[in-house]
Amino acid sequence: MSGKAYTPDEVAQLFQISKHTVYELIKRGELQAFKVGNKMRIEYEEIERYKESTKAPAKKIQAEQIEPPASIQIRLSGSHDFLVEHFVKQTSKDLHLQIQPTYIGSLEGLMMLYRGQTDIAAIHLLDPASQEYNLPFINQLFVHESICVVRFASREQGFIVAKGNPKGISNFGDLTRKDIQFVNRQKGAGTRFLLDSMLSKQGIDPAAINGYENEEWNHLSTASYISRGVADVAFGIHSAASHLGLDFIPVAKEQFDLVLRMSNENKENLVKLIHYLQSDHFKSSITELEGYDIEELGKVIYQTNKMEEISC
Repeated sequence: MSGKAYTPDEVAQLFQISKHTVYELIKRGELQAFKVGNKMRIEYEEIERYKESTKAPAKKIQAEQIEPPASIQIRLSGSHDFLVEHFVKQTSKDLHLQIQPTYIGSLEGLMMLYRGQTDIAAIHLLDPASQEYNLPFINQLFVHESICVVRFASREQGFIVAKGNPKGISNFGDLTRKDIQFVNRQKGAGTRFLLDSMLSKQGIDPAAINGYENEEWNHLSTASYISRGVADVAFGIHSAASHLGLDFIPVAKEQFDLVLRMSNENKENLVKLIHYLQSDHFKSSITELEGYDIEELGKVIYQTNKMEEISC
């Protein structure tokens, strides 16, 4: 078996844990992974090392399994966000409702919802023409489906730089400097949509940016390039910079929403989730808010006619 590399899905099956937990272990540095293109892989030797490093792996696996089972598992796909992670954990704890997240970017999350492959899409997509978030994309895709759009948060997007901003980065023009190394988000990410819109508006050719083609799949891994000194600047959210003790230069505020697609099977649980988002109990559980505005958390901003009978 030596030399074989496993996918996160395969590691999850080996340990009988969720794929989300595997990504959490990688993010925390407890499980070392490498990338082939945009795909994550974990070597067999690393899996064995992790087994040995956990004194009682059976207990760890058991801890995953003793969470109260949900009658229906809710699938969430789309943009990665720390507040979404918190929502997933609190929902399991307070409602005994299991949400299975897949962080694949806003556009792909919305397309999975359109194809009926997920129940909730977490998105922040800026429409360049109208300069409006999310609804232009939703209105184009969903005509006959029962859709409810719930405001999750407003977030600060901007430049993530090293402590003290040693390269003096202050605007998009600085990204084209020869002494600046950039790290980008993947195509389809809401952050990438916003960045490309800003560059286009200012007439900046992405080809002039060193590292524009270097893509990462979540905010924390992108910001880690800065903390490790591999890159000078990334474009991302304030909370990612705060998590790693980096400096942040705000550029824009964006709307981060949850799009829920109702069916006979998931309707009861999705409405329950909306009411939970609106509850004082959930709002009071949010203690770290740097870079977020949750004033409209849980507000229903759009619903199709088919949703009128549902009290959202």
